[in-house]
Amino acid sequence: MARSGFLAGLGVLALASLALAGCATPSGGSTSPEPTPTQTLEPDPDLGAAWLDDGRMIGLVTLGSSTCVPQADQVQLADDVLHVTLAKPDTTQACTRDLVPRATLVTVPKDVDPEKNLQIEVTGDNYFGRVELDGVAGLAPGGATDYLPSAGWATAKGQFVILTWGSSTCIPVIQDVAATGPAEVKVTYQTPPENQVCTMDMTPRAAVTAVNALQDDTGVQLILTGDEFDNVKIPIYGTN
Repeated sequence: MARSGFLAGLGVLALASLALAGCATPSGGSTSPEPTPTQTLEPDPDLGAAWLDDGRMIGLVTLGSSTCVPQADQVQLADDVLHVTLAKPDTTQACTRDLVPRATLVTVPKDVDPEKNLQIEVTGDNYFGRVELDGVAGLAPGGATDYLPSAGWATAKGQFVILTWGSSTCIPVIQDVAATGPAEVKVTYQTPPENQVCTMDMTPRAAVTAVNALQDDTGVQLILTGDEFDNVKIPIYGTN
């Protein structure tokens, strides 16, 4: 009798344990998932984006070292959102401790229509950001690049990104930016050293700059002068 009572008691305890376990788990019997890294980070309020190269590229603007610009490691369009993963640059040099806006170039997937607004989500090493890039009428990215300079307004007021093509070791350095008309901006580059030796590669080079005192928000023309540019005139895509 004592043994039967002991076994009966174990059965009651087992049933009670199962009941408690059922109450501890949500519907479906699965526990709550651990938060992802992006859920624990505040979105970067300074993240910006600009269309470039007739919509073939996007310049992502982040703040950080001017000599250690992050690279776009993975780019994927899913559910109408462009997901970009940033990686540290492949360099052995030490990063400067300045804090400036710099541009990471992203090749746009073929499924993206640059004439429509685009949601962009950016992740990286302890980094998370979201930004909406307004579509620009007239952008037609079909075919390969023509290797011509281009520019696009970024998210911050007055800020824009310039894309040029040329040697990766002889990047033009901006000397001055000025509004020269109601809808005209002139960017003057420094004169390169006479003894400068440049590699013969052809790479995309992005620079972030800004201008104030423009009277018009759209249809702004950009004039590039100095260095390798002889008053080259191009539009700035989008709206300031």
